[in-house]
Amino acid sequence: MESSVAIAPAGSEEADEVGLRSAFLAHGGELFGFARRALDDSNVAEDVVQDTFVRAWRARRRFDAELGSLRTWLFAIERNVIIDYARARASRASQPLDEDLASDIDDIERAMVGWQVEEAVRRLRPDHRHVLVEIHYRGRSSREVAIDLGIPEGTVRSRLFYSMRSLRLTLEEMGWDA
Repeated sequence: MESSVAIAPAGSEEADEVGLRSAFLAHGGELFGFARRALDDSNVAEDVVQDTFVRAWRARRRFDAELGSLRTWLFAIERNVIIDYARARASRASQPLDEDLASDIDDIERAMVGWQVEEAVRRLRPDHRHVLVEIHYRGRSSREVAIDLGIPEGTVRSRLFYSMRSLRLTLEEMGWDA
């Protein structure tokens, strides 16, 4: 369903509204659950989701499906909204962020990073992705991977180098300041 949902499918305001409605139906429940868990308040979570979609609507022309999925983009917006709400709550209470809330914000940040890295890894060439996953995620040596693939170890190292370079460029395109 992800590929059929877009904020600005045809560029007209009416088409944008249809896309926004579709995006809300596809992702609103998940965004609400995430905000409710992060802020431990259903009413505030509803406001967060609404604010997320308002911000998405205002920034709809900047969404680029080639840089990341709509879901990832909406969660990135929501993460910023949750942080804004948490900071506002802390400043009204005249006390620092609750440790649990700070921990939840860290969890949100880790989840967002994970989604973005996963999206970037998916865009690698299959042979480069395979080498990267085997070496970095499964902890195998380049020699082991070379033997399994039946290719020279230098080729494995070369693929790893180019996969890391492509990954870095993709993440930079997605807005990372690495």
